[in-house]
Amino acid sequence: MNRIGLLKNIVKEYSWGSYTAIPKLLGKKPPYDKPQAELWMGAHPSGYSMIRTEGGWESLSGLIKKYPVEILGENCAKKYGGELPFLFKVIAASGPLSIQAHPNRTMAKKGFKRENRLGIPLDSSGRNYRDNNHKPECLCAISGFEALCGFRGVSETVRLLKKTCPGTLKKQINELKNNTNPSGLKSFFTSIMTMDSDRKKSIVSEAFRNAGIFADENPAFKWVSVIAGKYPSDIGAIAPLFLNYVHLEPGQAMFIQTGQLHAYLEGVALELMADSDNVIRGGLTPKHVDVQELLNIVKFKQLKTGIIFPEKNRNESIYKTPAGEFVLSAINVTNSETYISPGKRSIEIILCIEGRAVITGSEDDKFNMTKGKSVIIPASVKKYNISGKATLYKAAVPL
Repeated sequence: MNRIGLLKNIVKEYSWGSYTAIPKLLGKKPPYDKPQAELWMGAHPSGYSMIRTEGGWESLSGLIKKYPVEILGENCAKKYGGELPFLFKVIAASGPLSIQAHPNRTMAKKGFKRENRLGIPLDSSGRNYRDNNHKPECLCAISGFEALCGFRGVSETVRLLKKTCPGTLKKQINELKNNTNPSGLKSFFTSIMTMDSDRKKSIVSEAFRNAGIFADENPAFKWVSVIAGKYPSDIGAIAPLFLNYVHLEPGQAMFIQTGQLHAYLEGVALELMADSDNVIRGGLTPKHVDVQELLNIVKFKQLKTGIIFPEKNRNESIYKTPAGEFVLSAINVTNSETYISPGKRSIEIILCIEGRAVITGSEDDKFNMTKGKSVIIPASVKKYNISGKATLYKAAVPL
């Protein structure tokens, strides 16, 4: 297995997805008849890519099992047990996603083992853990992208809550103001998440009324109005008041740690993560919600989410994160500047998001890359280059 391979990827259809973004990327005439939310590129059992070989289309996961060293590289195959350690996605959000967090590795192993012992089927809608892996993520905006990520500073949270929920959350606001450490933050979050449904509805109703008054003052108020209008009974509608608001311009990224509470609001982006589908949800979704498990895995730290700007190295721009399983980079080629692969490298998946290019491998195999096309480049491909005029994104395993 020493040739570049064209990928055929699975599209996930969720209610929050876009009818146009992913179809346009894939060269299909929009709008599509169902909202298309995520395009998966990888080998996860919940949605693996197919790769075109001389024998036809074969699953990427199956080929990696046959040729782990050739595809992954010796070090990667040894370190990650012969499995692809990352999952690469395009996500297209036309509205808010669930409030969620992802477990660390220890919690994922315990949770996966527990749910297996309980006999919950892997494809059950009531399952939290679909594998035993952790899930740090790097999200890179393709369009303008809005999100909530990490707890705001307590003083800012108190100020926003006083404007929107002065009556229904008076007690919780005072308690949080008097206990600004992580235990106070956890007490506040636990209190609002475990209230009875009537109280939650009253809080959201008051927040909706008051947020409309201040909508032009702060994006938090605007998003409370939007979310509360859609989820009038879900306490998650006030999440913009206690989570940091993040706006990413195209090409900007952010890193989401395990245990970091977050929710995506709107936009199109690339997501590169450890190979996992473990999502613990707390609201704003028709999917399975498990508040108690969310409380167990969330880190109650006041943490401002920093924007990652890529570090440019000739015509490759690298997004540096603490993750060991993956690294994301953008490749820009022009008619006068060709990209040449590094001498030492691991497995790579490359997606073209704009323009036209040609990838030429060490066996003289050539692939015409247009918008929406993706390929896998095994570690055994000694060298390749990309020419043309295009923007491509590369997911790889750092050496």
